[in-house]
Amino acid sequence: MTDFAISAADVHDAARRIERAAVRTPLLEYASLNERVGHRVLVKFEGVQHTGSFKFRGAYNRLSRISEDQKRHGVVAWSSGNHAQGVAAAARLLRIPATIVMPADAPTIKVSNTRSLGAEVVPYDRYTQSREEIATAISVERGAVLVPSFDDPYIIAGQGTAGLEILDQAADAGASIGRVLVCCGGGGLVAGIATAIKDRAPDIAIYSVEPQAFDDTARSLVSGTRETVPADARSICDALMAPSPGALTFPINQALLSGGLTVTDDQVRAAMRFAFQSMKLVVEPGGAVALAAALEGLAPPAEGATVAVISGGNVDPDAYAAILQG
Repeated sequence: MTDFAISAADVHDAARRIERAAVRTPLLEYASLNERVGHRVLVKFEGVQHTGSFKFRGAYNRLSRISEDQKRHGVVAWSSGNHAQGVAAAARLLRIPATIVMPADAPTIKVSNTRSLGAEVVPYDRYTQSREEIATAISVERGAVLVPSFDDPYIIAGQGTAGLEILDQAADAGASIGRVLVCCGGGGLVAGIATAIKDRAPDIAIYSVEPQAFDDTARSLVSGTRETVPADARSICDALMAPSPGALTFPINQALLSGGLTVTDDQVRAAMRFAFQSMKLVVEPGGAVALAAALEGLAPPAEGATVAVISGGNVDPDAYAAILQG
């Protein structure tokens, strides 16, 4: 693990760092889901984390390590919404000014929530402008700390704390885990979870799950190099539209994952409807991909329970209503 951006020790350190700030999210089990899939399924529901997604974990772990002198210059991040809210919430708790570069077409609820947490929002066109260039320019101008959405060791380690919780909660439930399905954009969440789980349970299979149009990690795992998606790729999974795997996350995922799965937007919609109707959970499109993969039986067979990580529940009401209505 020494060649990777983080080790299991970093995840444990992050867990201690965020313990009093973050929510220990539940690992849920539903008879209806078990019956539908045909075996035991446990759902790690990050929709009840602060700001409605797992992103608070990594954001707080990163921002809490900024020096007192540097805090006054603020932080700058880029995000389609969930990382934005996580950074904004952590910054408010730690009294750090925050600026977030967000796509102009980001879900309204994510933009408004980010602003309500006290962050400045700078809009950009995700198809014609570079969010990294805009954020970097602001950072240089203000002397602010850049907080990447996934390619940062503290971010990855913070997200990995969900993996530690999965192991402990599954043990409490008397469940032997065979495989874990994790949503994947840039790969920070699955890299962190894989680092945490493989250290204690190396036989558990871990799979990334992506929207079909943004299958860069799945293809990269096959080719061995960091693949990119076409510029005209589209998906309803706004939280998972990273154009390629991270430089730090991909080596971890390449070494630790058993493979990459993909789901269609229609499968995502069906999973969101199932979550609402049978599980009474509000799930955003990007947060539903692992559940969709479980419902569709896409992962190779494994002995033991399946864990599906639902990564967030931030979805615009109108879009959500339309999906529920089919």
